[in-house]
Amino acid sequence: MQKSVSGLISFLPLPLLVQRALWSSGTSDKNKSMVEQLQKYGIIRSSKVAEVMEAVDRGLFVPPGGSPYFDSPMPIGYNATISAPHMHAACLELLEKNLQPGMRALDVGSDKFCNVSNPVRLCTANAVSQISRQRILFSSTAASTGYLTACFALMVGSEGRAVGVEHIPELVATSIENIKRTAAAPQLNDGSLSIHIADGREGWPELAPYDAIHVGAAAPQIPEALIEQLKPGGRMVIPVGTMFQELKVVDKKLDGTVSIRDETSVRYVPLTSKEAQLHAN
Repeated sequence: MQKSVSGLISFLPLPLLVQRALWSSGTSDKNKSMVEQLQKYGIIRSSKVAEVMEAVDRGLFVPPGGSPYFDSPMPIGYNATISAPHMHAACLELLEKNLQPGMRALDVGSDKFCNVSNPVRLCTANAVSQISRQRILFSSTAASTGYLTACFALMVGSEGRAVGVEHIPELVATSIENIKRTAAAPQLNDGSLSIHIADGREGWPELAPYDAIHVGAAAPQIPEALIEQLKPGGRMVIPVGTMFQELKVVDKKLDGTVSIRDETSVRYVPLTSKEAQLHAN
């Protein structure tokens, strides 16, 4: 497996006051203003990503008592979290070219995010690959809240497929109920959006190969099953590591060879078994 770092670009960090405003601003009390904040600070650059994040209200996916519109991860139970809004936006930006109408998406564990060292680095124009339209596999241990699954469904449309994989049945049930309250609800009814109980480390081979894979929990190494399910020309975004983690962008070329580059340092909960997750400290 060839590792390509040619796409890596150095970015200056935001001034401290700007970072603080992004993370703790109390002005994002509604979904639209949250999206506008992410646009203001350069996290969202694509009009399509902004449109979808406005259409899927984050407040429907955060348990009562949480602060859904703050740029911070929120606990959802079962040792899982919903990712911070900037991380959702960053992943959508990285995969936008792979989320065109008619493509397929598998969402596994999108909402296991803990922290990111430099969110702005993810969102420059150069951080998004220029690859052709393809299917999508969104992957990790859990579709958890269903938030990104719903976003993916709206982007690929009813002619595509958005599939969530989650290994905790209670979170699957919650995800489905969450999505029923969004603009993606009709796609649950027509079958173009579905969520299943399964181990995300194994992907969802029934619909492979996929044009894109997103993994929302950190694997010690990239699961071979996910690489196999990535379509030639496809892309996978996956956090890799244990104590120290990097968000890696994996591109499978048309000849089947694979290149990997580091996008940024991150901190996710582990991509693990159901038993290990439920008994985590």
